[in-house]
Amino acid sequence: MKKQSKVLVAGGAGFLGSHFSEKLLKEGYGVLCLDNFFTGNRENIAHLMKHPSFEVIEHDICHPIDLEVDQIYNFACPASPIHYQKDPIYTIKTSVLGAMHLLELAKRLHCRIFQASTSEVYGDPHVHPQKEQYWGNVNPIGTRSCYDEGKRCAETLFFDYQRQNKVQIKVARIFNTYGPRMHPNDGRVVSNFIVQALKNEPITIYGQGLQTRSFCYVDDLIEVIFRLMHSGDEVIGPINIGNPIEYKVVDLAHAVIRLTQSSSPIVYHPLPSDDPKQRRPDITLAQQVLGWRPKVCLEDGLKATIQYFQNKLYHL
Repeated sequence: MKKQSKVLVAGGAGFLGSHFSEKLLKEGYGVLCLDNFFTGNRENIAHLMKHPSFEVIEHDICHPIDLEVDQIYNFACPASPIHYQKDPIYTIKTSVLGAMHLLELAKRLHCRIFQASTSEVYGDPHVHPQKEQYWGNVNPIGTRSCYDEGKRCAETLFFDYQRQNKVQIKVARIFNTYGPRMHPNDGRVVSNFIVQALKNEPITIYGQGLQTRSFCYVDDLIEVIFRLMHSGDEVIGPINIGNPIEYKVVDLAHAVIRLTQSSSPIVYHPLPSDDPKQRRPDITLAQQVLGWRPKVCLEDGLKATIQYFQNKLYHL
């Protein structure tokens, strides 16, 4: 009988990590979920706890760990401004030391390792849409720098380990993603708007709401990450993954109000520092190399996400 492959998912109790753990279990893998629950949530993995191929280890990847696994996925890092600005030094440690410790493990085990990088490596871009060849426009000393530069440094480590130590890497730059299991207080635009609308509270828009974002439903994102990890050795990235359809933030607010049938007014506040004015991925590479493009339209994705938050708020 063929031995079951065991996969380490760092940050496995987070928004993306929990969805990916679920995907791996459905595909027949054993999952070792590693999380220190700084932003991860035990509720996200509660439905997986009785699965015979699922195991949880409480650990902070700022410290080394030695395990025996066949693949490694690194989703571990606070990913919303509210969370990563709460302790910026810890955010950098998680991105940089965490990446190094997992890369050392992958080096010893001679296994593939995936890095969940981010569109924030492009900063407030001067190139639109953003292609992988663009080096970005990032403020190295701003309030968002702990995350932006931490992720940029993690990418550097991944590619240096690949060049120097022949570690098999896969790096994806993830653009705005939403869906069930988002944290209700993470400060991201989709969760903010939905929670405010469901409570009939004022919907907060920063600036005039003319800044743009591209919203990818979580199921689409999980599918392309799985494809990337199982692609040929020559495909290492970085590769943009996200939805290439661009929306103004104010239009998203009106869509959420309509779908929730909310009476929420819209209120405007000053833009926070270094907030990107435009964000849209060029996903040509993902289409060519992985045969992927997102399938879930914004309206359908919002409906599923609204349903999740309705259930969550109802049970609070």
